Amino acid sequence: MGFILHPGAYLRNGWNILDFIVLIVGIIGAVPEMSQETKDNSEGIKALRAIRVLRPLKLVSGIPSLQVVMKSIVRAMKPLMQILFLITFIIVIYAIIGLELLVGRFHWTCQNSETGKINDTLLLNRPCGDEGGRTCGPGERCEYINSRAEWPGPHYGITSYDHIFLAMLTVFQCVTMEGWTDIMYISFDAREYEYGVVTSMLYISLLIIGSFFMLNLILGVLSG
Repeated sequence: MGFILHPGAYLRNGWNILDFIVLIVGIIGAVPEMSQETKDNSEGIKALRAIRVLRPLKLVSGIPSLQVVMKSIVRAMKPLMQILFLITFIIVIYAIIGLELLVGRFHWTCQNSETGKINDTLLLNRPCGDEGGRTCGPGERCEYINSRAEWPGPHYGITSYDHIFLAMLTVFQCVTMEGWTDIMYISFDAREYEYGVVTSMLYISLLIIGSFFMLNLILGVLSG
């Protein structure tokens, strides 16, 4: 039917265009570096060779069922972006609440009253509360540790509400339900007992809204 000009030509189909681009990139990447000019432009050729990771996409042009799936995902991009914006908004709201409740609280931990040292095993260290929360053992006191080298915080400082970006990362981890119970217990340890109900409501509502409701919206858009 033709290559370009005919209405039914090969390159009039989007999947064939993708297949053709992958083919050309593969041919260019297979050319041996013989001439001096080719050696001088070897960095550009290496960059083109990186595009060879698109080779599995050639299967899409030959399997109609995969084309249906890809077209469905492309059509769902607009509503998916709207849901992504909504999820981001929810994460920001909960991150701000976490900042109000727990900013700097994860840097309090137990240290030896005599030597001033904390446990050498970071995984065994947990935050403590100076007026509640987790209490320190005999011979220990709850102190604020300002040095990250000495005590970076839970999970090597990744779990934190010190600023909005780390707070959003912590909230996002809870939304994925990956280790969210550890984060909740760490929050219990770092605050006074009277904040226990507020902290529980914070994390439980986050799971209901963020995990069960929002993520199911994504599945609903894709299935629709």
